Amino acid sequence: MFEPLKKLVVKVLKVPPEPEAPSGAEGSLKVFRAAPNFYRYNLYLWMFRQAFLVLVLGSASVGLLLAALGKFGEDPIKAAIAGGAGVLAGLLLLGLMSMSYATLRLDYEMRWYKVTDRSLRIREGVVFVREMTMTFANIQNISISQGPVQRFFKIADLKVETAGGGGGHAGAQQNQEHAFNMHVGFFRGVDNAEAIRDLMMDRLKRLRDAGLGDADDSHGERSPGQEVVEAPEVDVLRAILDEARQMRAQAEARR
Repeated sequence: MFEPLKKLVVKVLKVPPEPEAPSGAEGSLKVFRAAPNFYRYNLYLWMFRQAFLVLVLGSASVGLLLAALGKFGEDPIKAAIAGGAGVLAGLLLLGLMSMSYATLRLDYEMRWYKVTDRSLRIREGVVFVREMTMTFANIQNISISQGPVQRFFKIADLKVETAGGGGGHAGAQQNQEHAFNMHVGFFRGVDNAEAIRDLMMDRLKRLRDAGLGDADDSHGERSPGQEVVEAPEVDVLRAILDEARQMRAQAEARR
């Protein structure tokens, strides 16, 4: 029963298919998904909201219907029209609830977290699709957050932050976070957040121990066996460069 509704929502909202893997060595790709309890967690929240909606709108619709029937009780035609309007309102509410449930289910099924040895890609959302790619060379911090309700469902959110996310006025920064911060990514609703963090930290450590930056940036050729030695100031300069690029992008966007 859900599949036809799912196909309808995918077609109407033009939900994109599974994203491609980010750049990285062959065989290094790891795909993570939101846990089943993440779906149950959101489903219970959805059921609570729908129950409140049905209680409020249903009571109002029944009240208006009874009032209309009482007013037009002596006129069978007007009474039938009023009754039909009430039934139509109920069917419309049922249709909206069905679409809302399909969107909730798709938001869970279409959530992707892909990690290679060099980068990661996050895709989430159905109505508003958000996709971002981060390279390990730019990652500054990896943290785990878990609220009391999440703890009950044994799920957590893994937060990944890259260089260039700080700075600026508090108001502008808050608006950026509400819009979509390309410097902050979330693995939402996973039940193996610590394992994902350990995997990413291990790959990040290997990348830095090898003295490698972003493999997509070429800084000249070197002979085979030549060691790459970078001063500690290089990381600071890279962060400054990323910040300058972000400020330039924001200035161009304003223009």
